[in-house]
Amino acid sequence: MSNLRTPLYQWHVDHKARMVPFGGWDMPVQYAGIAAEHKTVRTAAGLFDITHMARVSFGGPDALKLLETVFTNSVATMKDGQVRYGLVCGETGGILDDILVYRWPYGFAAVVNASNREKILAWLEKHRTGLDVQIRDQTFETTMVAVQGPKALALCAGMFETDPAALKYYFATPTRYKDTGCVVSRTGYTGEDGLEIMVPNALGVALWDDLTARGAVPCGLGARDTLRLEAAMPLYGHELTESINPLQAGLGWAVKLDKGPFIGREALRDAAANPTARPVRVGLEVEGKRAAREGCTVLSAENAPVGTVTSGSFAPWLEKSIAMGYVAPAFAAPGTPLVVDVRGATIPAVVVPLPFYKRPKAAT
Repeated sequence: MSNLRTPLYQWHVDHKARMVPFGGWDMPVQYAGIAAEHKTVRTAAGLFDITHMARVSFGGPDALKLLETVFTNSVATMKDGQVRYGLVCGETGGILDDILVYRWPYGFAAVVNASNREKILAWLEKHRTGLDVQIRDQTFETTMVAVQGPKALALCAGMFETDPAALKYYFATPTRYKDTGCVVSRTGYTGEDGLEIMVPNALGVALWDDLTARGAVPCGLGARDTLRLEAAMPLYGHELTESINPLQAGLGWAVKLDKGPFIGREALRDAAANPTARPVRVGLEVEGKRAAREGCTVLSAENAPVGTVTSGSFAPWLEKSIAMGYVAPAFAAPGTPLVVDVRGATIPAVVVPLPFYKRPKAAT
């Protein structure tokens, strides 16, 4: 089966992007190069096509009830326009996906990982039984882009009916672009400030051209991956899977065990009571420049296997080799010396606090 293509696909090809299959879509992995794009996002403004991510809206009197049932975080306490991160878990507490939920005066929306779209839609369908809720998959009607970096907000000044710089972090607003309804949110997955913008497909290329004309630099999924790794943001299929629970992943802050019943709550309550029972997510600084890739074994100083790398790269901004992975809790304290087996070479590493990178606070 051929991969899906976003409305920006031809633009990417025409501008010499290297295209790769990702989550069922043909997506750009890089233009000028991952390191250059990465540094642009840290210093100026990078532009990403994230149309492959699924967009789902919820309406009807029981929309809140459904979301509270499937989402680990609290939806009822959200303000209008607020965006909240959380997990969708199975009965045993394993992560089916990590998603963003948006609250509007008239309903709710969610952004879901591309590779999990069909699984999550089926999960929602299964759990809406007996509820008065309408679920609409808007993935194929809309284009979604992210403009990220310290210059992102200034670059978007005057583009929309509402000033996006007035948005608080993790808030969104319905607004207008070229006299057409759209949504702008102050969210992202790079560790930088910025916006994610959803417009009807007919305006996708115009929006992209507008942003590039204002100085946003097109970036691929390669830089998006190294940026989120430096910011220690977990990625589904790497740090998050159906065999990992949110507490192991260090996402306990996005799990509200006291908010009322939700799928996986009992299993997560048990996990919270037994924190040393399963491996936990840690950050590793690896000696030298070799990348410790996904699947590399993590060993104790005595060369006993204690864990596995889930993501790793030479970090373009930090200029060091970093990795995230899961290790036995006894080896998880920052400062713990470990060893990573990189294709038969044993390379010294040390556990470090997460995130690896935190953006400088803006002067006020």
